[in-house]
This record gives sequence, C-alpha cells and structure tokens, in this order.
Amino acid sequence: MTDTWYSIREPQAKLTQGDIITECPLLTWETPKADAGEALGPTPVDSVDRLSRMAEARKADVVVMTQACDLAQSKVSNVVLCPCLPLSKFKVRWEDSEKSRNQVPSPKAWKRLCDDIKDGYMWNLFMMDSLPESEITTEHRIVDFHAIFTVPRTFIETLLVERGAKRLSLLPPYREHLSQSFARYFMRVGLPQNIKPVW
Repeated sequence: MTDTWYSIREPQAKLTQGDIITECPLLTWETPKADAGEALGPTPVDSVDRLSRMAEARKADVVVMTQACDLAQSKVSNVVLCPCLPLSKFKVRWEDSEKSRNQVPSPKAWKRLCDDIKDGYMWNLFMMDSLPESEITTEHRIVDFHAIFTVPRTFIETLLVERGAKRLSLLPPYREHLSQSFARYFMRVGLPQNIKPVW
C-alpha cells in the first residue's frame, strides 16, 4: 500500500472517481422561512415553478463520488459529488456549532472529533490526508456525506478544460476506502427480525 494519497491530473484528463474539484459551481435548495405564526405568503400553483424558486447557486470544493468504471465507460450523464472542506474551515464551522449549543469548543474536544472521523466512527464524515509538499498542496479535508450534489458530466468536464488547471485525485486504495465509507453511511439500517419460520 502506498503512503501517497493523491495523484496530480492534467486539465484534459478524463474525469474519474476521487477527483477533487475546487470552487465547483453547484445548485442547492433554499427552503423559504417564515416568521413564527406567519404564513409563507402566496406560493406558485405549479409545483415545478415552486421548486425552481428554491434553487440557489453556490461554489464549494467537492470530490467526485461516481464510480470510476461508470465514468470510464460513459454510463452516466450526471456526476455525484460530495463537499470536501479543508480542515481549517471545518474547524471554524465546528466551533460555531459548538457555541450555538452553548458548548465550549476545547482543544481536547476537537482532537477527539478528528480522531473519531479518522477512525471511521463518524458515519457521515470521512477524512482525507494532507499533501503539504507537492506541485499542488492541500491540508486535511473532511468529506461530508450529508450533502450530496449532482452536476451534468459535460458541465464538469468543460469547466475543468476551461480552467486549464491541474487537480488532485485520490489514488487507490484510498479512493475505494472513500467509496466504501460512502456506501456504509447509506447502508446503516436496522431491520426487524420478523420473519416467521415455516420450515
């Protein structure tokens, strides 16, 4: 097993699982909020129109989750992406979240959280290693499986060529480890043992 988590890919290289795309344009959904006791006001009759009004564009660093074989064989027209936040930015969000719950974001609690993510105890989060000395560098990154996006493949591929910038991509077996963690997050379910034997 190699200790190197990443390869550096050229702008024209075909998109694959594990590619990290920085500042990727995404569509998110903004749910309208009303003041307590007030109605949301008039809503469009057409549900498609109502949904389109909730769409909001933003940018985020993401990692490609779609299987490499599906991309290589052109079996998909849309690409599944998850945000991968630099650890320093993730820490700021964590500190804000702790303070909003009247908790003290202590160094000990931060270390415990990072250890839990690294060891796979936080089902919705995955930690990528850092790459401090390279043509392209990155700090540790946290992948959040709670937020999942899809973007047209042609859009992503055109964007990468237009930017003309190299990108980092996860190497095996770390790419497969990310995929396995993603699958484990979705398959966590407790099934009732209610099958009555008749044999």
